[in-house]
Parts: sequence; structure tokens; C-alpha cells
Amino acid sequence: MDLLDPAIFTDGDLELTGRLVQASNATFLGELTSARGVLSCVYKPVRGERPLWDFPDGTLAEREVAAYRVSAAAGFDVVPATVLVDGPMGPGSLQAWIDVDDDADPVVDLVRSGRTPEGWFDVVDGLDAHERPVTVIHRDEPQLRLMALFDALINNADRKGAHILVDASGHIWAVDHGVSLHVQDKLRTVLWGWAGDELTPAETDLVAAALVASEELAELVTEAEVKAYEARCLRILTEGTFPLPPGAWPSIPWPPL
Repeated sequence: MDLLDPAIFTDGDLELTGRLVQASNATFLGELTSARGVLSCVYKPVRGERPLWDFPDGTLAEREVAAYRVSAAAGFDVVPATVLVDGPMGPGSLQAWIDVDDDADPVVDLVRSGRTPEGWFDVVDGLDAHERPVTVIHRDEPQLRLMALFDALINNADRKGAHILVDASGHIWAVDHGVSLHVQDKLRTVLWGWAGDELTPAETDLVAAALVASEELAELVTEAEVKAYEARCLRILTEGTFPLPPGAWPSIPWPPL
């Protein structure tokens, strides 16, 4: 199945098979059975969302779908197909499950400070449980670079290492976008390695396509959030660079991994 195609959810029966207990909000594993076969998926009902004081409008489920639509419409192709459904526990988001390759090399990691391998970027220094200096690092990887640009456009406030998945084909996927598209700059990510770098022509084209894709957001987030999204796209196009970490807002999610 094409995990980028929302048509994979058409005319199926959803059965819940488990729950991800470590998730902040109610998150269920399920199987969608249709004429196409059986699709593993992730279901996040709106009724299981914890209220967030800084995201008072709309739902996290709608923001999950909005992120997918931007990714698909602009050509980033980093977010698995995600749709709104009326599931077993009411309205919510349904996203294709990504089978992670457990043998794949990590793309975000934690190392002893001063031991960053070649081809990796330092992100942030800290101390581990034994008070030893450590550093969060990420690969200098083209797919991650596109993900970093995508996160800047949707104003993702929670790009943890755990939200980056690698499948058996080597494709790198981005999940968990419920806290994105805010009107205020809230970008928090572990992918700061390209901060300040100039956009390539191909990346500039992606941002231009993402600006046009704002029409995909109208029914999912507020008018003010759509305008803020368009303003971010225009700002990045005008400046021609990856954004720098904000000074007044924490730039790294916690925990980072």
C-alpha cells in the first residue's frame, strides 16, 4: 500500500487492537480492513485529548491532518497519510502506521560530549543520569533537512527524536504534529543543524508550493493560523534561509529523544 495516499482509508472497518500508553493523549493502534487489505494505523480520538492552554482553538486531530495535507500538497512526503474519521471512540485522526526498521542506524542520538561522529550535527549539550556531559546529535541527512524545513513552515512545537521514524526502505517519516500551526513562533526541534543555511533552489520551490498549499488548511485551523502560516512561508522565501532558534522561546523539546 502507498502510505502517502489517503485513499487507503476508503471504505474500511476499523478495529482497535491496542493502546500506546506512553503517549500524552489517548492513542490507539488499530487495523482497518477493506477491499485493499488490512492496514495497521494509529487512531487519536478528540475525546482523549488533554486541553492545552496555549492551543485553545480546534483539536489536535485537525492539526495532525493539516500537517499531512501540507506535506502531501507541497511534495515534502514526510507525513504518513492522515485523515479525520468518526471512529470507535468518536471523531479523531487516523494515520497509517509505520513499521520501523529496528536495524536501521539512528538519525538522532545521544553521545558523550566531544565524541560527535563525522557527518553529524551537535544540537544541545547536557548531563546524563550520572552527571556526565552528553550531547544530542542528528545526522547530516537530506531527508532530515527537508523535515527541518517542513517543521519550520508548520511551526512544529514538538519535533522530538522519537517522532522521527525510519522504515525498511530507508524512508524517514515524521509523526505527531498535534502542536503545530500556532500563530506565535513556537518552533521546537532537535533538527537545528541547518539553522541559517541558504535554501537550495529545490527547497525554495518546496516552500513556494507550501505557500499555495495554505488552501488545504482552511477547514482545519483558524483563519489567523492560516495567515500566520502564509506569513512564515513568505518570510522564509524572502530571507532564503533556514530559520535560527528563537531567543524568547525554548528551541529544544523536552525530552529531546
